[in-house]
Amino acid sequence: MTAAVHHYQREPSAVPNNESNTAEYTQKCPLQAQAWIDGQLVAESQAALRIEAPNTMPILCFPQADLRTKLPTDEEVLRTPVPEGYVAFNHENARVQVLLVDPMGPDERDRTTKRFPTWGDVDHLVNILDVRPDGNGGYVSTTRDNSASNHRGVVEGSQMLGQAIVAAGRHAPGRRTVHASMVFMRAADAAVPLHFSLEQQQGGRTFSTLAVKVTQNDRLCASGILLLDATAESVMNHSAEPPATKGPYASVPFDMNVTGRDLRIVDGAYTSDPDAPVGPPIIDAWMRYLRVPADPYLHAALVAQFTGHLSIAAAMRPHAGFGEVQAHRTLSTAINAINISLHADIRADEWMLVRHLSTFSGAGMTHSECRVHNEAGQLLASFSVDAMVRPMPKRHQVNERTSL
Repeated sequence: MTAAVHHYQREPSAVPNNESNTAEYTQKCPLQAQAWIDGQLVAESQAALRIEAPNTMPILCFPQADLRTKLPTDEEVLRTPVPEGYVAFNHENARVQVLLVDPMGPDERDRTTKRFPTWGDVDHLVNILDVRPDGNGGYVSTTRDNSASNHRGVVEGSQMLGQAIVAAGRHAPGRRTVHASMVFMRAADAAVPLHFSLEQQQGGRTFSTLAVKVTQNDRLCASGILLLDATAESVMNHSAEPPATKGPYASVPFDMNVTGRDLRIVDGAYTSDPDAPVGPPIIDAWMRYLRVPADPYLHAALVAQFTGHLSIAAAMRPHAGFGEVQAHRTLSTAINAINISLHADIRADEWMLVRHLSTFSGAGMTHSECRVHNEAGQLLASFSVDAMVRPMPKRHQVNERTSL
């Protein structure tokens, strides 16, 4: 099944069309928007406009009728030019916060906020994971260019793993990926399509084994192997118990720049601050997604895509003076390999508890052993992550968008 991607309604540009400022397009923001200055809510709107122009950061424009206070006179917190009747706030200014209210359910406790500009929506993420046939027996990904935003333009290794699971499911429909292993050897550009070639190593009545290579511009970025099963009835049953921890609504919402994804960290244990209090090498995270198509391969891919997000942070947590804010600046960090076993069908649109336990750090490497349970406690998946954490070479010219 192909993912149904929600496309925002595009409207004619309201920005003056001249050489110094040509808006690529204007679109109505589907979410409630808020603007805060110095901790005070100054605007709140259900009718904000998002304006994107070539090679510039997007801006969010609020109708002047939705201002909650007088228009600020401080030019540093405002953005110009904007359509007549609107005002825009400079989200790059430290005094300003522009937020999107992300409702994941009908209750107030289901509402979280994401800081604008976001990377995108869960629909964009599903669209990227849902690789298409390339006409040559392989599969190709779509792209989402973030060259004009503050998001890194490097493809996460765990995204490639999720895409490979979708490609394998399209190749062998009716079978479920029960194990996937992938090694990442080269950074990939998020603005360039990825190509997935599959080679069937074995195909029987119950199991299929596929080797996958991920290339970009004919350069090998990752390779791996996947085991698919027709599945069978259980002869015996047991699984690891879920950790005794707080539930999702007792945990701290965390903004990872994707609307339509609700991520909550138990005890607020995930922080990029190197001065944060130390703790055990464990990060527990609750996660769920909105509007996931009824496609089991995409549900599994969303779990796989998240496997690379928190394991390095878990390894840093016991060590004072280390935090992910140092990544790609003073520390060279990257996910090198992920192994995942999928024990049951995944429902990514329901709460899942993801435990990240770092069992080793040393010799410039980290290792984590992780588990995914649903809210009822059923073990859905187990995965391990090998990553590197090394000093950035002093003579290296740091490029935070591409550096490993």
